[in-house]
Amino acid sequence: MTTPVLDIRDLSVSYHTDRGLLRALRNINIPIQPGRIIGIVGESGCGKSTLISAIIRLLAPNAQIDGGSILFKRNDLLGFAPQAMRAVRGVEISMVFQDPMTSLNPVMTIGRQMMDIQYRDSRSRKEKRSRASRMLERVGIADPVEQLNRYPHHLSGGMRQRVAIAMALMTEPALLIADEPTTALDATLEVQIIHRLQQLQQDFGCAILFISHHLGVIAELCDEVVVMYAGEVVESGSTRDVFLRPRHPYTRKLLECDPASIEHATRNLPVIAGTLPDLIDLPNGCIFRPRCDLSIELCKRQRPPMDGGDHCAACHVTGQ
Repeated sequence: MTTPVLDIRDLSVSYHTDRGLLRALRNINIPIQPGRIIGIVGESGCGKSTLISAIIRLLAPNAQIDGGSILFKRNDLLGFAPQAMRAVRGVEISMVFQDPMTSLNPVMTIGRQMMDIQYRDSRSRKEKRSRASRMLERVGIADPVEQLNRYPHHLSGGMRQRVAIAMALMTEPALLIADEPTTALDATLEVQIIHRLQQLQQDFGCAILFISHHLGVIAELCDEVVVMYAGEVVESGSTRDVFLRPRHPYTRKLLECDPASIEHATRNLPVIAGTLPDLIDLPNGCIFRPRCDLSIELCKRQRPPMDGGDHCAACHVTGQ
């Protein structure tokens, strides 16, 4: 097996709060192989945003790394000095954000922004502008030379997101992190962006860490899926295995809540009963036990390990 381009090992992250230490991530293990697209799914509050912030080393001031490592090309990013991390961020690790209107500068032209992000490059201004034009063309924007002179508010939401993707891929990164990049788009544009991202990933060969609440997008785009709940990974495996044969009760309930799985019109959408646990006062045993219909006595006493080889699940009942 090839060496993962990114290998997250036993990562734990906490936040200092007035009530005490909030344990946002606990013992996260996620390897990402070169050229693969890994999807991260889970309810709001499961730790997706903290995971991204930890990878790019932009955690909030009240955050602390409790343990683990983040190996990027075999080097632990957690040991990088700020200057060394800045050399990686935006060059070898790029990111596409959820809302392109807030990630693009509204008072600067698209061309100016696409040229500014090439500040590390020694090419001439003319060459940088030509490169920016070619990247816009590759993401499917018509008349790219003219679009360089426009401002973000001149473009539609779909075009702005294409610009954001073009900017993220300008440096041909080894890892692209996409943080819910299609959430602000309608269904038609969402499909277009997903297909374009697939094509670009094949062209550039980069690995992609794709964060989304949209299970349909994950199923369409990703090779593998990691399911997170309340700061822990509860299931991981190939997209086909996780969606067709979910092994963790939380994954099953998550899939049941997908509107695409509703066969008949109804006023009551399915939900997962209960609430997320208090991450400052964590319950004993399985983190999902208070909301699980299948829990047994062992679930109260012991945290289940991730077992199962290529398709893992942290569950005493269905994970074996």
